[in-house]
Amino acid sequence: MSKNYNYKKIHLVESKKLNKKEIECFLNESEKYIRFNKKNIKKFNLLEGRSIFNLFFEDSTRTRTSFEVAAKRLGADLINVALKDSSINKGETLLDTMTTINSMSPDVLIIRHPEEGISKKISKTVKACVINAGDGSHEHPTQALLDALTIKKKFKKFKGLKIAICGDIKHSRVARSNIEILSTLGCYINVIGPKSLIPKDIQKLGINIFHNMKNGLKKCDIVMMLRIQKERIVGIHMPNEKEYFKKFGLDYKKLAYAKKNAFVMHPGPMNRGVEIDSELADDITRSLIQEQVTMGVAVRMACLEILINNRDKYGN
Repeated sequence: MSKNYNYKKIHLVESKKLNKKEIECFLNESEKYIRFNKKNIKKFNLLEGRSIFNLFFEDSTRTRTSFEVAAKRLGADLINVALKDSSINKGETLLDTMTTINSMSPDVLIIRHPEEGISKKISKTVKACVINAGDGSHEHPTQALLDALTIKKKFKKFKGLKIAICGDIKHSRVARSNIEILSTLGCYINVIGPKSLIPKDIQKLGINIFHNMKNGLKKCDIVMMLRIQKERIVGIHMPNEKEYFKKFGLDYKKLAYAKKNAFVMHPGPMNRGVEIDSELADDITRSLIQEQVTMGVAVRMACLEILINNRDKYGN
């Protein structure tokens, strides 16, 4: 396997480091796997003999299983390591754990961890490719890529699209990565949420900030909802769930503030009746939520292929 991609690096740890050609490289390769998956071609031998470690030190269903399916469809050997199984519970440092795993000659380390910037730090100490599967409130590059792919399949373009990202922006790695990638692709971004859940420095990213749904959703093509991340909220006054839904939860009435045929997205997990109406979330004429899950497998297959190809071609 030796191809020339517009993305030349062996790690994927930050969305903000990706330029337009690099993003398009990932999306184009992902579309290939969408076609294969639709044809029910469930297994390739492209990564046969490669070892991929899923290292998840925070809970995950979609991302972890999506990477697992992606790796197995490419023929790779996948090892799942959860926090409860690791020696970190016995007092070992994360970097010592990574050093131990590095000695086993893995090809890819997929890392989710609550510490911001940890994937980038680890990428400088190991020989394997490193993929950031979420580092605290910082970044989640593959989620933003799959969201971009979902939008591309629906609209066939990015330039000029208006996208609202609503909810707990302050603690959302998904929001940050999507703002970086979708802005680079030519989309206009509105963020909507209570003042307490909008970070003060986010305006420097060239976005529009709103504190009510009516103004924030005006003329939007996509409404991307985010859950309140209670596990990260410390010392912030929050309305109760009923009050929050009344002001910032998405239902059909609030969706009418957006364009007539606007679509709804959500990275999951959803808190139904808190940030999104349950009926709307399941409405296949308006919701792209299940399509996001489908796109996730294709994107992660493409990421694994590209990074391992680059490692073989250019070395560490």
